[in-house]
Amino acid sequence: MAGSMRVLGIDPGSIVTGYGIIEDCRDKLTHVTSGAISLSRITSFPQRLREIYERLTSIISSYSPECAAIEEVFFAKNVRSAILLSHARGVAILAAENARLPLCEYSPLEVKQSLVGYGRASKDQIEKMTKRLLNISQIKSLDASDALAVAICHLHTARTKERMGIAP
Repeated sequence: MAGSMRVLGIDPGSIVTGYGIIEDCRDKLTHVTSGAISLSRITSFPQRLREIYERLTSIISSYSPECAAIEEVFFAKNVRSAILLSHARGVAILAAENARLPLCEYSPLEVKQSLVGYGRASKDQIEKMTKRLLNISQIKSLDASDALAVAICHLHTARTKERMGIAP
């Protein structure tokens, strides 16, 4: 891609939301920041949603990404968990939208295939490949690793579309 691009990746969760920002400068990926927004189960659900929104808004303000990528909800056996996750995704999407960031969504399968070429890759495999691609030795948590993986998936997808002449 021409120039450089800074991408915010988000791995939403109602208790832990991972985030990661990477920069692509002339096809070289650089880790900017990553971490997890960890919330107490004791805190009311509306308060947790507000905290996710406020923390992501602060991260966006501090690091100025040009776009965001978020993982889609997977189909879980536990319907209640899927609904709570959907609410967390909603406030994460709102934080990106209020910052006027273009947002792309990727399924867990797309993220895994983009990073390791296998849609059933384990979280450990994703973490190892994420560290290798970003040339870093440690990632704070699996949630942060997943968020970085979503950002990498977005950049890989954008590069492929650019090479094919497809508008992003």
